[in-house]
Amino acid sequence: MEITAQPISQNRSKLSAVKLNGYFLHLKKQYQVLLRFVKAIGFTETMEEYDQRKLGIFNKLNFFQLITGILIPVGGMFSNSQLPVSIWIIACLPALVSFIVLFFNYQRKHETALLVYFILYPFFTCVVYLYGFNPGVGLTFILFGILSVFFLKDTGYIIFCLCFSMVSYFLLAVVIEHQPYELQEFNNGLYLFNQGLALVFIFYGLFLIKKENDIYHTRILSKNYMLEGKNEQIQKQTNKLEESAELLKQQATQLAELNTVKTKLFSIISHDLKAPMYAIRNLFREANEKNMSAEELKNNIPEVLKDMNYAVGLMENLLQWAKTQMQSTTVNPEVVDIEKSIDEVYQSLHLQAKNKGIIMLNDAPPRVHGFIDKDMMNLVLRNLLSNAIKFTPEKGTISIGVHEHPSFIEIYVKDSGMGMSHEALAKIRNNDYFTTKGTASESGTGLGLMLCKEFLVKNGGQLYIESQPGEGSTFSFSVPKPF
Repeated sequence: MEITAQPISQNRSKLSAVKLNGYFLHLKKQYQVLLRFVKAIGFTETMEEYDQRKLGIFNKLNFFQLITGILIPVGGMFSNSQLPVSIWIIACLPALVSFIVLFFNYQRKHETALLVYFILYPFFTCVVYLYGFNPGVGLTFILFGILSVFFLKDTGYIIFCLCFSMVSYFLLAVVIEHQPYELQEFNNGLYLFNQGLALVFIFYGLFLIKKENDIYHTRILSKNYMLEGKNEQIQKQTNKLEESAELLKQQATQLAELNTVKTKLFSIISHDLKAPMYAIRNLFREANEKNMSAEELKNNIPEVLKDMNYAVGLMENLLQWAKTQMQSTTVNPEVVDIEKSIDEVYQSLHLQAKNKGIIMLNDAPPRVHGFIDKDMMNLVLRNLLSNAIKFTPEKGTISIGVHEHPSFIEIYVKDSGMGMSHEALAKIRNNDYFTTKGTASESGTGLGLMLCKEFLVKNGGQLYIESQPGEGSTFSFSVPKPF
């Protein structure tokens, strides 16, 4: 294998190119650091972003005018232009203004710096021309007029600076057409360079103004979008807080109502539970103390059994109500065969009706289905049918039936009982529960009806009551149809 060595001179040239490239990169970084420093001269923490951008443009323009205002006269001084040295010294006066401006900005005297620039810069430029020297920088008067509109805030200052710059330009460029020392005659290249430099400053100033304005407007739009987004978030949070406040208010109202209901309800329950408990206690005490015969014991059992049936029903309803208040009862709707559910409840209560000699009629048609929680519907049916038995006299009638509607099923329990007054109906509808006695002195609290209403609402149904004193009652409820 052959190894070809590169010439040493070629390696050295590559190394030199790398070093030169690194040197230029270093100079570029230093230049960028210098520009950032110049741009930030006079910045304050309280200054608005737009004012900072304007100040940055103003500093950069003065910095470049300072550099060119010194280098060009110094370069002309050492050239073969045959112009007196004093002429070139006088030509440095405008650059001195840029130095003063940067100094005042550094001292954070921004308004003073602006006035110095827009008054002394045209003035010293006029001095150069009045001294008899035409360096070819007359177009800079147009630059002063343009910049004064952008940088000055006071309208009076703007008008004064515009008039001063335009009048100066008119006098020097039109009225005084020829100067004793015309740079064009001594060094035409430098004269043209000054004219071009004046145009460059005009367009550079306009470019910086446009660029900074575009950046500022873009940031403003971006901030506006961000603010709109934040405003939407704040509005959403406000709406959520309002909803939460409204929910808390509703919950407080519901809690107050619930406490009122519980107070009334448990006062009734504590009273109604005493009777069956006392009855059982008295029965067993008499049986124990008086050695009751089997016949006597048998005669007392039906009355005690009636009280116990009521106590069991009351306890069942109470436990169901407690579960709903703790929100532990979930609704599990399903397609339910209405006839079958009615028959199940009918069978569980027909003996109770038979003991009172009540005739119960099941008029439910077959093949009718509802969409509801089956256990909840059975509890509603049991309560309505139990109430009908309770408040129907001996040899009365109770009928259970179904009316089918387009979007729901209506199940009714109609009795020929004692009926209810308008006052009693109003109390039930207002959840004002109270103790009532049945036709055979059976007790009732209205707790069962409260459960019925709550369960039906959970399943998308409603409870309806029609009743007249002495004419019986009809309790009906709606059940959604399957989809």
